[in-house]
Amino acid sequence: LLAPTEMSSPSLKTGAYILIGVGALTMLMGFLGCLGAVNEIRCLLGLYFTCLMIILITQVAAGLVIYFQKETLKEELSRIVGSLIENYDPSNDDERNLQDAWDYVQTQIACCGWAGAKDWENNEILINQSMTAYPCSCSNSSKDLQVDSGFCNLDVPVNSTATYADWPVHEQGCMDGVEKWLKDNLGIILGVCTGVAVIELLGMILSISLCKNIHSEDYTKVPKS
Repeated sequence: LLAPTEMSSPSLKTGAYILIGVGALTMLMGFLGCLGAVNEIRCLLGLYFTCLMIILITQVAAGLVIYFQKETLKEELSRIVGSLIENYDPSNDDERNLQDAWDYVQTQIACCGWAGAKDWENNEILINQSMTAYPCSCSNSSKDLQVDSGFCNLDVPVNSTATYADWPVHEQGCMDGVEKWLKDNLGIILGVCTGVAVIELLGMILSISLCKNIHSEDYTKVPKS
């Protein structure tokens, strides 16, 4: 079985913590923004502006980290997926969620393994079965369409051996599949990111405007001596 440390990655952990922090900050930000706007409290609007600015800076920083550390992230993902494939066991309920997630990736992207189907030759169960079975989620055969997890048996004579080249599976590795998906959807991804950034900037401008209006109203209310 995989030890917890084998399925961990410093970069992925950092990214997860950042997402958790941004999510919590977003909830706090929304509460402060509503409270400050309704009650015209300048300090809360100032906090709302600060939270939006921190989130925007964090998003830009995360994008830069992903761009400049993409090779490191790719190596870590390769190590993690390699360990997952090597220890993949349909009867292991402790790792079921993780294995189901990987089966889903292979099914949706129509890929097999990280670099290719050859990665599955390191799986202990398939080795014990002389490679006469293959991961169902990799299958490109119509008869396996209803099965998206576990192993499917290869039609070979009894007591024979096989290799990944004999499997009816997708030739494309998931690494290439993910990269292709990102390239194909780059415009949509950039559009969504730009839209989110614009909304955040509008929120910052609006909070500053409200602060100025409140300040002006407070100034007019001050009695002249």
